Amino acid sequence: MSEMLEKARKYEFIQGQQIKEEERPAFHITPYVGWMNDPNGFSYYKGEYHLFYQYNPYSTHWDSMHWGHVVSKDLLHWNYVPTALAPDEDYDKFGCFSGSAIELEDGRQLLMYTSVNQEKLEDGTVRDIQTQAVAVGDGKDYEKYDKNPVLTAKDLPKGASKVDFRDPKIWKGNDGNFYCVIGSRPADGSGQILLYRSKNGFEWEFVSILAKNQNRYGKMWECPDFFELDGKYVLLTSPQDMLPEGLEFHNGNGTLCIIGELDPETHTLKEQFCQGVDYGIDYYAMQTLLAPDGRRIMIAWMQNWDTLAYRCNDSGWFAQMSLPRELSVKNGRLYQVPIRELNAMRANKVEYNNVVIKDTRLTLDQIEGRTVDLELVIRPADKDNLYKKFELCFAENEKYHSTLCFRPDESVLKIDRKFSGSERALVHQSSCLVNGDSNELKLRVILDKFSVEVFINDGEQVMSAVILTKQEAKGISFFADGAVKLDIVKLGHNTAFIGKVGNDFFGDQLREAIKEAGIDDIGLCTDEKIHTTLAMVHTYPDGDRDFSFYRNPGADMMLNKTEISEDILKETEMQISKKL
Repeated sequence: MSEMLEKARKYEFIQGQQIKEEERPAFHITPYVGWMNDPNGFSYYKGEYHLFYQYNPYSTHWDSMHWGHVVSKDLLHWNYVPTALAPDEDYDKFGCFSGSAIELEDGRQLLMYTSVNQEKLEDGTVRDIQTQAVAVGDGKDYEKYDKNPVLTAKDLPKGASKVDFRDPKIWKGNDGNFYCVIGSRPADGSGQILLYRSKNGFEWEFVSILAKNQNRYGKMWECPDFFELDGKYVLLTSPQDMLPEGLEFHNGNGTLCIIGELDPETHTLKEQFCQGVDYGIDYYAMQTLLAPDGRRIMIAWMQNWDTLAYRCNDSGWFAQMSLPRELSVKNGRLYQVPIRELNAMRANKVEYNNVVIKDTRLTLDQIEGRTVDLELVIRPADKDNLYKKFELCFAENEKYHSTLCFRPDESVLKIDRKFSGSERALVHQSSCLVNGDSNELKLRVILDKFSVEVFINDGEQVMSAVILTKQEAKGISFFADGAVKLDIVKLGHNTAFIGKVGNDFFGDQLREAIKEAGIDDIGLCTDEKIHTTLAMVHTYPDGDRDFSFYRNPGADMMLNKTEISEDILKETEMQISKKL
């Protein structure tokens, strides 16, 4: 292990423990500490899902790209693993940039990433040079290949830039070869996707220019992914410097999906359909994996390069990943729905049917919260007299709120977070043209403390946004200009504490702390005779810890089975969290 990698691991081990679990989302990935951007190496290996990510452990701002690492059994509950890669070689000393992962025939996991160095030009200026490198490991520790980099400027087609040559996505072909797609910038300053082939994952050859932008959708195409799905070939990429096209594409760093056929002779993609991937504010650098059960699952950086000033200044981490989504292709469109594993977390169902809202704002009993799975079906109360506007307001209190607004005459859905508490003049609104019948709009709105993801009409479109509103803003309300008939299903993700404290100051303090964190105290019992157990923790400079407990006995030792609610246990999903 290099000195730089060891330093990163020690730092994150100590600093990451300072961040409380309640300060993180319930089921979205955040960095253990510091900065996160693009998902990397999204893969299934040795019975677990692995996700690596662009990572700066030392700051909540972009710098010195490492690879962070998390693993999961269910794509929702993630355990942190020590930093996988650090920029510790001459060829990658300016960053281990984005890439992917795959299992080799010998059982090792191969990481392929963009390695960045710099060169000095004749005029004295300096520029980045991007190459591709690999590392192999066992799911925790990785060793860089001694013949890195494996792809350099000599492997580029004529006219392609060695400055913009990045983000390899690797897979195993039906012919037994490894393939990867890489983002590239040709001489026209636009973007293109290059296809490479390898017999072993280490020695690569250029195959073709798979797809060309030709200055149609932004400029440079980053973070490509390519796969076959439902009889079609799908290319995902994230274009830079996008210009809007109606409500399909938005300004800045965007998302693009191209659906078509693959020409087996020329190894080029014949485009048939093009669309945005996410129509919200915060979604970039998508990457997919093929799950063991055959599902194609996608995750992305739930952030926007143009809105980085929108952050919690007192937080030890910055940015999060999206909820993983299951993909399908229907009628020439990419559909996305939340992973089915989320269903196991849905509890405490509250349902209302045929609620009529007319020219007013309405709140409903038990419809509130910041960790919520909300299903809505919105219809005109009078089909002959279409309503003008429907509005869902969430993360709401007297001071803050965010909204979803639908105007059926325009078939436009807008997300708006300008009143969410941001003090910066950033992008706070985004709209999409909803496909389908204005007589019925179906929404699934998933809130997880610091984000909202909106799935429209069974996943035909999706809108994502970060919302950093204070957590006490838990209100949800509905408004109609005109008459709307509404079906509502609300499901929450509840956490309860089981234990025992004494009737003393420390017991009261613990009870208040868990309630403030949004944890139900229904299972917390009080002992009138025995004091609350106290724990003293001493942390050494190397991160190791000593624990001392004050109990003779302590109240926690006095909990018995008759004091534990069977109802709580019946609804319990046990999760054991492992730290670095």
